[in-house]
Amino acid sequence: MKPQNFPEQIIWYSLIGTYGFYVIGGVYILGPVIAWILLAYLGKKLWEQDDTTPVSEKIHIPMIIWLWVVGMLVQEVALIMGHLDFNFSTAELLKSSIGWAKGWALLSIFPLISCLPIRPQLLYRGACIVCFQTLLFVPIFILAYFLHWPNQLYVSPLQIVGGPSPDFFAFNFYEIDADNGQPRWRLFTPWAPALGFIGNIYFILALQEKDPKWRWSGIIGSIVMCLISVSRLGMLNLLVISSATWGLTNLSRPIYLILLGFLSTIGSIIGPSAMESFGIFWDKFNSARASSSSVRDSLKRIALERFKEAPIWGHGAVEKGPHLVQFMYIGSHSTFYGVLFIKGIVGFFAFVIPLSFSFLDLLIKGQKSAIAKAGLSIVLLLISYSFAENLEFLAYVFWPGLVMMGLGFKEQSLKQSIP
Repeated sequence: MKPQNFPEQIIWYSLIGTYGFYVIGGVYILGPVIAWILLAYLGKKLWEQDDTTPVSEKIHIPMIIWLWVVGMLVQEVALIMGHLDFNFSTAELLKSSIGWAKGWALLSIFPLISCLPIRPQLLYRGACIVCFQTLLFVPIFILAYFLHWPNQLYVSPLQIVGGPSPDFFAFNFYEIDADNGQPRWRLFTPWAPALGFIGNIYFILALQEKDPKWRWSGIIGSIVMCLISVSRLGMLNLLVISSATWGLTNLSRPIYLILLGFLSTIGSIIGPSAMESFGIFWDKFNSARASSSSVRDSLKRIALERFKEAPIWGHGAVEKGPHLVQFMYIGSHSTFYGVLFIKGIVGFFAFVIPLSFSFLDLLIKGQKSAIAKAGLSIVLLLISYSFAENLEFLAYVFWPGLVMMGLGFKEQSLKQSIP
């Protein structure tokens, strides 16, 4: 697998060089840089495109991607209005806008980039290579804990470019869970739960790889990411997302509709017992890291209550929370609640509308297209993690999933059959 053009070269070497960029503290810089470079390249290609351009080389941007572009531009408008409403300085507005360019904007730029000639197979193989590298490096990271090496080796001087926190530029061997004092690993992500998220992204991509050796390297490596992150949601989603995608993309097949009807009948009989069992499971799921669950729930309640103070445009920025939430920022740990607090109802719908239409678009196309099916898995994962993470903070590292989602948008409903 070799890149065949400029966009593929950027995507390929950025992806397989993940650990190299991590060593120099450049992963956080890499995502936005390749996004804006390839966006400029896309603009150049569109400018040069005319009636003489061969049909096979013409760039077509699906309407759903334009919806993401409009939504993310509205996010910037909401940001500006929130800053004006709460009398933020011009310097603070500029800083926040730069943050938008490195965060929210990427949710639309990477799907836009997928309109360039980029083969999905390149993403599949690249993800598998990163997972294989993970299998090689993880023993060193684990050994560092047992040898009592310092958990953080250094913070890259590249942090001078600015970012949400030093964690985005730090080289960490491991971290210690405040709940139980046990180790967990984050690798090239800013915190351990984010590694579970990335592990799921790579798991989805690895499942599409055709070469058995690379596919199994990708699957095993991505599962290891989820396990060492000790992320409850990460491990749960490994099973749930794939199962949900399989069910949703077989809705058009009569045999599965018959099976669904049979299961519905069985479900009506065992429903009460199943609900009780699920309740027990959910209680155990939350109690596994009780203090973390409590803080997250409190942050969501505070964000929802404070949202009423500025319901249209939001507060413009996160605010440090009280002791109840261990002084964590209000507006963090959830995209849905965070965007309500920071950007109000305008920002909320600017995110929810393109996300919802993405689900519907890929649900339809996923009935026949394997690429759209993978894109649907990515959307389901984004929906799931929208309740637990601020997606805009992590877009720089899960960008391969955003490109995959965009490739799914390009598919035609009846173009190919699922193998």
